[in-house]
Amino acid sequence: MSGMRAALALAGRELRRFSRQRVRVVVAIATPAMIWIFISSGFARSIRPELLDGSGDASLALYLLPGMASLVVLFSAIFGAISLIEDRHEGFLQAVLVSPAPRWSMALGKLIGGGLLGFVQAMVLLSFSPIVGAELTLSGGLVAALSLACLSLGITGLGLAAAWWVDSSSGFHGVMNLVLMPMWLLSGAIFPVEGASGWLRAVVVVNPLAWCQRAVRSGLAGEADAPAFALAAVFGLSGVVLAILTMSRGRPR
Repeated sequence: MSGMRAALALAGRELRRFSRQRVRVVVAIATPAMIWIFISSGFARSIRPELLDGSGDASLALYLLPGMASLVVLFSAIFGAISLIEDRHEGFLQAVLVSPAPRWSMALGKLIGGGLLGFVQAMVLLSFSPIVGAELTLSGGLVAALSLACLSLGITGLGLAAAWWVDSSSGFHGVMNLVLMPMWLLSGAIFPVEGASGWLRAVVVVNPLAWCQRAVRSGLAGEADAPAFALAAVFGLSGVVLAILTMSRGRPR
């Protein structure tokens, strides 16, 4: 069995598993959508318009949209990584490890399946951007979609690497709450970075989620922030490499 064929088979398994767990769609999409609607409609006047790209409710809704899309990806990555822990407890992971397929194919299959699910779900939310004032162009839409794909691969890879060493779902949730949630909150997802204190702006500068969101926002504005997009691509590639190296060389707990 070729490595790529095994990877595609594992990716297909992730997609079939998702189709049988429809509650994941509700949790992954509905929660960020509710946060987006409540904040953009109820707190629009709480944020100074000059910190945004315009003024009014539509501008705040457009500003928040990339952050909510990244939250969708974050939820999807957590669910995808938990499936790795479930596979270990059910014995499926052990069966894959002793099969002729190389280990990298297992990591790649999980990455393709989990990353694709996160990307598609986030794109559903991002499709509302024209309604809230996005001036989308073909090139801008492509930049936003590719940036979101990089974000999905990066977070999914980070989640899989963590799940490889954590033996329980509750322990994994603790690790993710300690790592991913602060990354999301400190990425400018809700509050504009321009109004933050100096030390917080320094944290945002080195936050990979902030790179991806900035690239997505530039795409929704019909532009292309080349440095942000390049950094988003680096984050996506780093997530892929981290997951493959971790799952290929280490032994799962």
